[in-house]
Amino acid sequence: MTSLPQQPSTAADDDTAEAGHNAPAGSWEERIAAAWYRARTEEVPDAELRDAVAALVAELPDDHPAALYEIGSAWDSTGAPETAIAFYRAALAAGLRPDRRRQAVIQLASSLRNVGRADEAVEILEAERREPSDNLDAQLDGFLALALADSGRANEGVGVAVAALGSLVQRYHRSLVAYGDDMRSNERDVRPERS
Repeated sequence: MTSLPQQPSTAADDDTAEAGHNAPAGSWEERIAAAWYRARTEEVPDAELRDAVAALVAELPDDHPAALYEIGSAWDSTGAPETAIAFYRAALAAGLRPDRRRQAVIQLASSLRNVGRADEAVEILEAERREPSDNLDAQLDGFLALALADSGRANEGVGVAVAALGSLVQRYHRSLVAYGDDMRSNERDVRPERS
């Protein structure tokens, strides 16, 4: 299951306007963030979370990128990654703003991995790594490491994970990043023969 989405937490981010869409502004972002916060900190039944998100999303046009993303996130977070995949793809096609776009890419790839499509997840995440860096780089690499492991490239996945860890620490930063890069570039996995 994909982790719950991270939402903007400042008033400056309290804007539901996605590319090409005029949505109601105001407290919508705060209310959707509160719904996810409650889901992270309390035992919220799956149906209740989906209903809470659906009620907020109903305030937006059906094709609104944030609406599609949030509904996908609700399905994903409640154990229905196959359903979430279609919503994530639609949200990305509709034009999410940058902070949600990267989250949607990560969550789409995680859902693909969860339904047995790890190679597709690797492809999506490796393409995303070529995009400009942001505060989700280490998270992206964590999900890439999982997808690599599931696609039979475990050493490469460990390398990505170790390098991501190295990017987050001060002590041993250089060593962890270098060792992670070395493991990633020197793939040593032995794959079993298929009969």
